[in-house]
Amino acid sequence: MTQKEHFNARGQVFAEAARKRILVLDGAMGTMIQAYKFTEADYRGKRFRDFPHDLKGNNDLLSLTQGEKIKEIHAAYLEAGADILETNTFNSTRISMADYHMEDLVPELNEEAARLARSVADEFTTREPEKPRFVIGSMGPTNKTASLSPDVNNPGYRAIDFDTLKANYLEQAQALVKGGVDGLLIETVFDTLNAKAALFACMELFDELGYPLPILVSGTITDASGRTLSGQTAEAFLISLSHAPLFSIGLNCALGAAQLRPYLQTLSRESEFLISAHPNAGLPNAFGDYDQSPQEMAAQIKEYLDLNLVNIIGGCCGTTPEHIREIAEMAKDYTPRALGNLSNDEPLVDSL
Repeated sequence: MTQKEHFNARGQVFAEAARKRILVLDGAMGTMIQAYKFTEADYRGKRFRDFPHDLKGNNDLLSLTQGEKIKEIHAAYLEAGADILETNTFNSTRISMADYHMEDLVPELNEEAARLARSVADEFTTREPEKPRFVIGSMGPTNKTASLSPDVNNPGYRAIDFDTLKANYLEQAQALVKGGVDGLLIETVFDTLNAKAALFACMELFDELGYPLPILVSGTITDASGRTLSGQTAEAFLISLSHAPLFSIGLNCALGAAQLRPYLQTLSRESEFLISAHPNAGLPNAFGDYDQSPQEMAAQIKEYLDLNLVNIIGGCCGTTPEHIREIAEMAKDYTPRALGNLSNDEPLVDSL
């Protein structure tokens, strides 16, 4: 089987699984990493013992220095019932890695993180072939915004430009595909122009490869205004990205399940793509921690299922395997959201 045939086959399995059931995404990587209470020495490992800058907090680096622990986290989510793993690459672009002076590690970080997730997913798929597991490459928003100025005294200033963002995302996506992901997740989008740069990079990569992969996009509503940081409503966010051949579009982060529901309803009503949601475990307390129990979160997500809003459901900040277990157990009794006017034998998106 050629590489193109392999990826096309995996994409069809992914699409078929989404038709049959609500797919469960994993929960928070950062929350699980924090539970290990890694020290500076743990982050460094032997390889970076003498690195001249502080590394604690660089969670993506743990794919290189604590790979077995990252695999443990992935396995815990699959044991809990998740169908889809996200790679530990939320910040694995040169833009974000500049904070740690580790820009040159970007290709290795992405490829190794994808390889770790792939190995765990394949192990579970072999064990339960009737329930294939999938890996999607996490592509975070970076710490820059292309639409807004970080300087209140100079509204025309931009800290990043579109071409630089595109180049960063292309490098990340290339390495994620090399590591074996089934699809690419452009997530926690607070600026749609950043997301467009990521999409442009994905399209360029697919031209290079000669075949496409599923693209999942997930935005974030930043507060009770119901808008992204760059000012778009959920409907505007959908419209501005609907030109792309998306596998799914959805929302994650910033809000808990209850607060996210009305914006998810807008996407579900207006979109013919699959709809995803992975909200936080409620809202953070005064110390930045998340107190919502798995049972409380599942009760709120039940509203999504009762209203037939989603095709993919999971968790973001504050969620653990226990949260995912509650969600997965509940989701198996529901059918996935209907896909507009698409018949069962039509492809979910043009890219598949």
